[in-house]
Amino acid sequence: MTALRTWWAGSLLGRHLLLALVGLAVVVVVLESSSDFRNLQLASMAYLGIAAGGLTVLTGLNGQISLGHGALMAIGAYTTALLLDDRDAGTPLPLVVLAAIAVTLLVGVVVGAAAARLHGPYLAGATLALAVAVPGIALYFKEELGGEQGLRVVLPDIPAWVLDLAFFVTGQDLTRSRYVAYLAWLTLIVTFVLLANLSRGRVGRRWRAVRDDEVAAELAGIRLGRARVSAFVVSAAAAGAAGAMMAVTVRLAAPSGFTITLSLTLLTAVVLGGLGSLTGALLGAALLTFLPQVVTDLGVDAGLSDIQAAELSPLVYGLVMVAVILLAPAGLVGTARTALLRRRLRRTGPASDKPGPASDKPGPASDVPGPDAPPAVPTTPTAATTTSTTSKGTTT
Repeated sequence: MTALRTWWAGSLLGRHLLLALVGLAVVVVVLESSSDFRNLQLASMAYLGIAAGGLTVLTGLNGQISLGHGALMAIGAYTTALLLDDRDAGTPLPLVVLAAIAVTLLVGVVVGAAAARLHGPYLAGATLALAVAVPGIALYFKEELGGEQGLRVVLPDIPAWVLDLAFFVTGQDLTRSRYVAYLAWLTLIVTFVLLANLSRGRVGRRWRAVRDDEVAAELAGIRLGRARVSAFVVSAAAAGAAGAMMAVTVRLAAPSGFTITLSLTLLTAVVLGGLGSLTGALLGAALLTFLPQVVTDLGVDAGLSDIQAAELSPLVYGLVMVAVILLAPAGLVGTARTALLRRRLRRTGPASDKPGPASDKPGPASDVPGPDAPPAVPTTPTAATTTSTTSKGTTT
């Protein structure tokens, strides 16, 4: 048991891989017990979680505010659509996803290098311009990118070995919607393992140092520009993977799906879950995916029309957002962690305040003042002492 605890505390990659295996087992159970419609919803949650995970690393760990992640997702989606425009294209789907990540990563290098010297609202404004400009590119190049209608994504046939493996593990035939959901969640698990290792390693410590105090980080030898660019590139790669999964799930890459609303939605998901937390990013993606439908169903059950119930969901989402900001400023996950930490401190506090066993003999360092002890006041001979000494001398 002690060896297991030592391994758990010392092996960062092993701990993350073990958690990934547990998460994969949970994903298999949930997807196999869900309908096709629910599987598509879970796939939507997965690609939103991927994008939110990259954004929480950029904003929560490095302190850069980005309003252009919807545009980065569009680059990944259009790359996927260009490579999957025909069922007989023959390009394996994993290679398509990697190509989308590579193209988005290159764009992230260019944008990150240009925005490395910008801070706060200036960086947000630059990324906002990116979010506005990228969908317009599809409208300008209508013949290549499809214009307003966008590009249709043709999902290739499921490989035979995947079908055999799925039937061997689950005992059920693999449908196309479940196949897409598995792809999205596998991509999310791999992305989160990589982001978690970067965040807990040396690179993550550099990002936090730049976020907390730029002057101190620079004095410590950290190159601020390189740290900002690396954080933006990693976040852009995650957005490219999310865009590829979105294109495969929706089967379409169109400008209407990558407006500024998508970027703001990702930012609200990060704020709701908690900045800098991958668990919070996934929780925020779950709220974005399922809260509108739950509110709409409740509105229909309450007697509202379909249109009224659909208009009620943005109101409830806004109220939830305001309530989280007021009651849990650190986000849902951050507030929960703070509450657990306070509970642990309350449990260990009384035990640490108990006095130790009494001892008649002072220790070897008992005469040494502690760090919080007041400075020693030098004693001066008083009048009584002087008189006593004088009298003793006279008597003698």
